[in-house]
Parts: sequence; structure tokens; C-alpha cells
Amino acid sequence: MRSLPLTLYCSKFRKIVYQTDKWTINIKPYFMRELKALFGNMYPGSKNYLKFRNFYCSCLIIYLLLFTSYATFSQKNTMNEIKIGSSIPAFTLPDQNGNLFDINSVLGKKNLVIYFYPKDDSPGCTAQACSFRDQFEVFTEADAVIIGISGQSVESHKEFAEKHRLSFTLLSDEGDKIRKQFGVPANLLGMLPGRVTYIADKRGKVVYIFNSQMQASKHVDEALRILQTL
Repeated sequence: MRSLPLTLYCSKFRKIVYQTDKWTINIKPYFMRELKALFGNMYPGSKNYLKFRNFYCSCLIIYLLLFTSYATFSQKNTMNEIKIGSSIPAFTLPDQNGNLFDINSVLGKKNLVIYFYPKDDSPGCTAQACSFRDQFEVFTEADAVIIGISGQSVESHKEFAEKHRLSFTLLSDEGDKIRKQFGVPANLLGMLPGRVTYIADKRGKVVYIFNSQMQASKHVDEALRILQTL
């Protein structure tokens, strides 16, 4: 999706290329002439043409570099990602109270619901966390531990937990080391951290993964559904 400034430059560039002032030029699928104008020198005597062409080319190069970087990062993450059947890796992170939480303290002893979320107190993350809170006793009856992980600080997690009376563990993964270790995919060309829930049994094996950025509360429903089958 183009930004507004780039869209305006594109519109002006097309009008120069096709020698028209009509706005409809922006919605007609002309490509070959535009490509020739973009990568050639169709109007060498026109300063406006050269200015818009150079700007447009620069933007395309930047977008290409960003896309290549994102594709490379995604491929690397995919190679290391935790999948169904994988063992939960060992890790230690500070919780919302500043205490170090070692996953080995519950690994192999409890069913695990480990969910990665984008940001404390955002609408979707708040709805998700409150849904986990409201079903906390049901998870306890299923002998499951809920662990939320995101990249905010301990202080941010503490404020988030106190504000919404969250009764489960939130871990601060500043630098996204554990998120990368799990291979949690991102959205919007890597700009938005992914929302993924991992269900592990008492052997520490992942039995189910739910990945949905928009259906925040459904992570809770899916976790409960799977736990009932264990």
C-alpha cells in the first residue's frame, strides 16, 4: 500500500508521462509506457519529469530493500520456529514483579499455555488478557499454566497486570530474544509483532499452535478446547 506522499507523486508522474490532467489516469491500468518512463529518459528536457522519476525510483528501491530484508528475516525465523511436536526450549525471563521466571520450573510438570502478544494495554491484547483472566480457574482445573510474553518492560507489565487484575504470569522479553527463539512470525512487513499461542502437554511437547492477530479472544477458546483433549 502506498503512503499518501508517494501516491501524490505517482499521480503527478503519471500525468506527465501520459500528457494529461485527468484524474482518471490514476485508475487506468497503463503499465508499459509508465515503466519506460520510469526506467528510461522519456522527456529529457522536462525538469518536473526528471524530479518525479528520480523520486519514484528512489522509493521503489527503498521498498525493494525493505521487502528483501523482511523476506530474509521471515525465512530465518521459519527455519528456527517451534512447530507441533517440538519441545518447548529452555528460557528465563523476568516476570511483572521483577522476579526471574525459569520455564523449567513448570516444564514437564504442567500443561502450558504460552502466548506471545504485541503490546501491553492495546485493545486486542487487553481483550485477550482479560479473557485469560476470566477463564483462569478453568485453566487451573485443566492443570495448565498461562504465560504471556511480549517485548515491553517489567514496569509496563506490572502496570498492565495491576490495571486489569491479571492473575497469571507476564514475562518481559525486551529485545524479543525468546520471540525469535520460538520463530513467532510478524505482520505488516515485520512492523507488528505476531500474536501466537502455543499449547504444550506435560511432556513439554507442543501439541497445538494458534496464530491470529485479529481474533485475540479466540486464543483463549482454542487453548481451552485443546486442553480438554489432553
